[in-house]
Amino acid sequence: MMIRSLLSVISVFLLFSLQINCVTFPLPGESPEQQLLKPNEWSYCDYFWNDKKDPQGTTSVAGFEVLLQKQLKGKQMQKEMAEFIHERIKIEEEYAKNLSKLSLNPLAAQEEGTLGEAWTQLKKSLHDEAEVHLKFSSKLHTEVEKPLLTFRCDNFKKDLKKYDHHIADLRKQLASRYTSVEKARKALADRQKDLEVKTQQLEIKLSNKTEEDIKKARRKSTQAGDDLMRCVDLYNQTQCKWFEEMVTTSMELEKLEVERIEWIQQHLRQYTTLRHETDMFNQSMVEPVDQLLQNVDPAKDRELWVRENNTGDVRPVDMDI
Repeated sequence: MMIRSLLSVISVFLLFSLQINCVTFPLPGESPEQQLLKPNEWSYCDYFWNDKKDPQGTTSVAGFEVLLQKQLKGKQMQKEMAEFIHERIKIEEEYAKNLSKLSLNPLAAQEEGTLGEAWTQLKKSLHDEAEVHLKFSSKLHTEVEKPLLTFRCDNFKKDLKKYDHHIADLRKQLASRYTSVEKARKALADRQKDLEVKTQQLEIKLSNKTEEDIKKARRKSTQAGDDLMRCVDLYNQTQCKWFEEMVTTSMELEKLEVERIEWIQQHLRQYTTLRHETDMFNQSMVEPVDQLLQNVDPAKDRELWVRENNTGDVRPVDMDI
């Protein structure tokens, strides 16, 4: 009776939980609504528990893998921004070179009097302007391009791989525990079926099985039930560990993304500062960029990205029997 009751509890549990890729989730509407860990913050730790299909729809991508890909994409965007600034530097250097060359042009050098003095001063201003643009290009390199290139260069991808391997190992352990639960569940069902068959045969006297055979089958069924409970407990412990590490690591990745955005914001604002210093006449063209940079908001960026890329806000729950 105890084994039959255990099987009944397991069957009821299966009706109120959902296993997706070896992770246990509550069925929609079958359990109290879960509260977000960080309400109103669109935090990574609340929206990447489930897996999602890749663009081709052929394989599943873990929610944590989506977060890692975000980090790698951010690194690539940072590199491309540095390349863009480098092209701007080349333009400034070429412009300064041409201005300096033009300032030495002898055309109209024979102009005399006060007009000649004015002409000479005009050509000299080209040389001064060339110097300003050279200084601007030099500062762009040291204060904008170089910081963008060197930000998190050392061991960044190695650190991401460590995160990836750590969480992936926990998922593998969870899958192994889940397989053990399924095997134990099947073993219990087989033992219970064997016990019921032997009991029925004895009752209708279709077999020479003795009470001792029945007791032996009952002990095996009980042991199978104990094995299942042990496997479920180990599964829940492993899922709990995975859950805790997912929260901790995803929040660390979130912190890294905020730092990346703020770092780029800082140095792009330095670009606009240098641009103002270089040519005040073009201030009206730079001010919109400056205004947009002042409005950079890591939290809003995260909200927009999470809305588009989240894989599910329902967190795992313990398997229970």
